[in-house]
Amino acid sequence: MSTTAIYIVDDDADMREGLAWLFDSRGHKATTWDSGPPFLESVKARAGIWEQAVVLLDIRMTPMTGLQVFEQLKALACPWPVLFLTGNGDVGTAVAAVKNGAWDFLEKPFQDNVLVDRVEQALAAAAADGDANQEAHRLRYALASLSPREREVLDQLILGHYNKNIADHLGITQRTVEFHRANIFEKMGVSSAIELAHKLGRLQPIGTQPDKS
Repeated sequence: MSTTAIYIVDDDADMREGLAWLFDSRGHKATTWDSGPPFLESVKARAGIWEQAVVLLDIRMTPMTGLQVFEQLKALACPWPVLFLTGNGDVGTAVAAVKNGAWDFLEKPFQDNVLVDRVEQALAAAAADGDANQEAHRLRYALASLSPREREVLDQLILGHYNKNIADHLGITQRTVEFHRANIFEKMGVSSAIELAHKLGRLQPIGTQPDKS
């Protein structure tokens, strides 16, 4: 039986409890949050280590809407499929979210079996993602964690420039370049510029959306 995680983010306590019970009864491990910020903090704490999971995200929440939470997940390079749960007035917004990379949406009220089927389809697609893409997602998360200055230094490193040239180009000291370079290597999990270039090169072919048919 599957033990993949179902993450439920909804400010309606009855909805959260009902969904958690539904998925627990189907053999999944359901975890709930009553708003976006604490959920995002838990995501950031994973540091790019992703298990198989699906996110059920309500659109109308405070202080962050479901769409704002979704955009933050994308910025973190989170690979989990996201299904929006939406009311009548949010359908157009939900459709736009799917076009922007969300897995799907369900209009409230929905049938339990329909929801479970959609979630299991999303889990199957995530499983097919495979180990190679898991590594790609980890690297994308590492890239997303770089500061703006680290990204500037990274761009120069990729071009093959030495520390002194990078310092002159960015108007900073060579020692500062060395500091940022060390941070970049640590976050990306590499020990040399050559290894970094190889890993970034392997990212290029990956990134297509899974087939939802």
